[in-house]
Amino acid sequence: MKKRLREKIIASSVLLVLAVLFVIKFGAPSILTLYVESGMGGCQQQPVFCTIPNDTIIDPSIDQDYVKELIPYNVEGIRISIPKGFSFIKQNVMKVYYKRKKVPIEQQSVIYILARDKDFFVSLFPQFKKNGIANDYDFLWRTMNAKTREIKNLNDAFFSIMKSIFTPNLGDQKNLKILNFTSNGKRGFISYSSDSWGSYFDCNLLDARDNFFKLYIRDKRSVLDVNKILAILSTLNRQENTLN
Repeated sequence: MKKRLREKIIASSVLLVLAVLFVIKFGAPSILTLYVESGMGGCQQQPVFCTIPNDTIIDPSIDQDYVKELIPYNVEGIRISIPKGFSFIKQNVMKVYYKRKKVPIEQQSVIYILARDKDFFVSLFPQFKKNGIANDYDFLWRTMNAKTREIKNLNDAFFSIMKSIFTPNLGDQKNLKILNFTSNGKRGFISYSSDSWGSYFDCNLLDARDNFFKLYIRDKRSVLDVNKILAILSTLNRQENTLN
């Protein structure tokens, strides 16, 4: 009896190992895709997961007249100019720097900013250097070009998950676009969309010294467009050794 039980356990273990090896060999991409989408949602629920940069802007002309209309701020060494009527929040501080309003913050037009030093991401994930990701721009490029339906290995799954983490609320995303830009020594990506509730812009970029910035802009009145966003980004800079 014990011998028969032991044989069954061994046989079951062998079958389990063979099944795992089969999945790794032949089914890993589809299993990984299913795993990622079951946690984040698929392309129908979140189009950003199957959207990659579809346009490139290099050294665009900046509307200097519009820049003059913006309100300049210097917040803990980060300088930026923003439109009238927008609240301004620096992440980690959670303080509204523009005029306070009686309406809840989620109903306001608002600009959030997060800033980190050079090589923030490659320092967090040094294992990807052997995969050709030498700097934070490479990390951003791989993240923004991730598509859940093209997952082939664990690295692809990781960057699809990072894209989910990176992406804030962009509305219903029915007209979502992602563009790659280079302007005034800055380079990065702008994801944007609009719906009946307003326009949304998610900007991930590096400055000339490779400091990382993330700006999330919720435009409740839909007064902004890509050209105005690029004008706002042109005013962004920071003093050295001021990031938390």
